Amino acid sequence: MAQEPLAQPFGRAVEPEQGAVHVEEYRPDECHAGSLPGVWPVVAESFWGEHSGPLSAAITVLVAIVAARIADRALSRQASARGGLSPVADTRLRLLRRLVFVAILVIGVLLALSQFEGVRRMAAGILASSAVLGLVVGFASRQVLANAVAGTLLAITQPIRIGDLVTFEDSTGTVEDMRLTYTYLRAGDGTKLIIPNERLAQNTIANHTLGDPRVRAEASVWIAPEADADRALELIRQEPGLEAEIVESAPEGIRISASRRADEAGRKGAVEAEILAACLRRLRSDSLSSKPAS
Repeated sequence: MAQEPLAQPFGRAVEPEQGAVHVEEYRPDECHAGSLPGVWPVVAESFWGEHSGPLSAAITVLVAIVAARIADRALSRQASARGGLSPVADTRLRLLRRLVFVAILVIGVLLALSQFEGVRRMAAGILASSAVLGLVVGFASRQVLANAVAGTLLAITQPIRIGDLVTFEDSTGTVEDMRLTYTYLRAGDGTKLIIPNERLAQNTIANHTLGDPRVRAEASVWIAPEADADRALELIRQEPGLEAEIVESAPEGIRISASRRADEAGRKGAVEAEILAACLRRLRSDSLSSKPAS
């Protein structure tokens, strides 16, 4: 049987006290992690040196996200500690929270991009042609910037606030949220309207809540053209708090509008339904035919 070759020794030189050179032998089958204490630091240093850019960028973005969330929650807790906020303060606080959140994220992304040498070189070239860059970026993001600027102005001047009942371009609803670029309205039928802030700033808005927290709720009914309109007005005005007037006369009938104030904007739809039911009940009790206005 052939004898297996012996493992070739390797080792390091150790100088004893007498000055002679002694070779301390190691065999490959005896090597393990503990016998090479300097390997892992070298490997870790090499890995970090090769991937320092992406790792630093990822850590920077993660820190920015965490910092943005912490700042947002701190502002929210500060508002909660003061109790219920007025519509004015609530609107401004929401804008401030979003501005702080976006600012921290933007700074974090810029710092992350600066970890890459290629990005730094490209940024230097871009800065050299900043005029051309400004034109390109301004043209590409004109709509976004316009909406953001309009949202900031709306939050400062506050022609509308969170919770206000407003009418915009034949659409009436309650302001649910005001963000940096869009405003959200909730219509009476539950439909959510999303309106760019630039359009809100450029067009006329009817705010039914400013000045008086009560809003005007109105409903219309029709009676036959030959019916006694004066008697119909008298019956409707018998309902407590209701005002009534004739607003339209046509071959198909006479339209009567009845209205009263709702205590708050959120109840406008419910109060209008109550007005309509009361008008129909009064008119039908006197045999005056009626149908809801179309």
